[in-house]
Amino acid sequence: MLRLRFLWILGAFAALTAAQGPSRGLFAQTPPATQYQVLNPWAEVDPIPLRGLSAPRLDNLAGKKIGLFANFKRAAMPIGQALEKRLQSMYPGMEVSFFHSVEPNVLETETRNKDKFTVWVKAQDAVILMVGD
Repeated sequence: MLRLRFLWILGAFAALTAAQGPSRGLFAQTPPATQYQVLNPWAEVDPIPLRGLSAPRLDNLAGKKIGLFANFKRAAMPIGQALEKRLQSMYPGMEVSFFHSVEPNVLETETRNKDKFTVWVKAQDAVILMVGD
């Protein structure tokens, strides 16, 4: 009985909508009076010219000082330790040092370890970043 009432109401609504004609009613095709302008959510920024890497690429890692930067995520250090073993087996004489960032979602240069990080980076020939996701 409830279903029959629902169908009757739905039919009456459809008949009333159709009786109003195509230019009126629920499904009217007239353009809206309000128009919107789409804006860039990134806002306007000053264009920064592109530039390449300033340090030359290393030909070989043998005998080099390689820094492994591990972020705060749980798997970053285990990834770094596995990478250290693999790199040392491939490139004998290579020195590896770790820098473990413990603060989440912050640039290391903006933490209290800024000076320690700067000294660490300058002592490396190359740095590899591990993100433990």
